[in-house]
Amino acid sequence: MNNPYYQSKRFLLEKHTLDLNLHSPERRLIELKIEHADLNALVDIAARAVPVDELILRRLKKRRLHLRDQISQLELSLYPPEPA
Repeated sequence: MNNPYYQSKRFLLEKHTLDLNLHSPERRLIELKIEHADLNALVDIAARAVPVDELILRRLKKRRLHLRDQISQLELSLYPPEPA
């Protein structure tokens, strides 16, 4: 159909679908895992620094643990364990 009305409706529907995909739980899970991996690298770097800044190291580890908890919760909601 070459009707501009239908083309604009189709465009809006496709745009809405793309927006939903950008905010999907699966995408959020991937973003959290990437951030967790980045924090792992930062913790390694901070631990090797001379002198070691214990406060920064503790904060990085606390943030990393918080991310790990978020990842676990999201994974459980997306992929619930199967009954035995």
